[in-house]
Amino acid sequence: MLGLSRETVTRRVTSRSLGSLAPGYAATRIGYLIYAGLIADFGILLIAINYSRVTLIVAAVAAFVIGSIVGIVGEVTTYRALKR
Repeated sequence: MLGLSRETVTRRVTSRSLGSLAPGYAATRIGYLIYAGLIADFGILLIAINYSRVTLIVAAVAAFVIGSIVGIVGEVTTYRALKR
């Protein structure tokens, strides 16, 4: 669902300032896809836990960790590129 409504969510939510925080990595196309992927991966993790699939649990945790690292690096890069 998030993948289909990317433009709307970016325009109405992620491209707006959050208090003192400027719009960041989630307002970019890649950043949005990373965060949508993290949400989907969390859902896959819950399904894997429900069905007790150890391999899928490990893969979901690994994908979540890698996606989180990519998201953090993207946020830092975007924040440093802001003109103040």
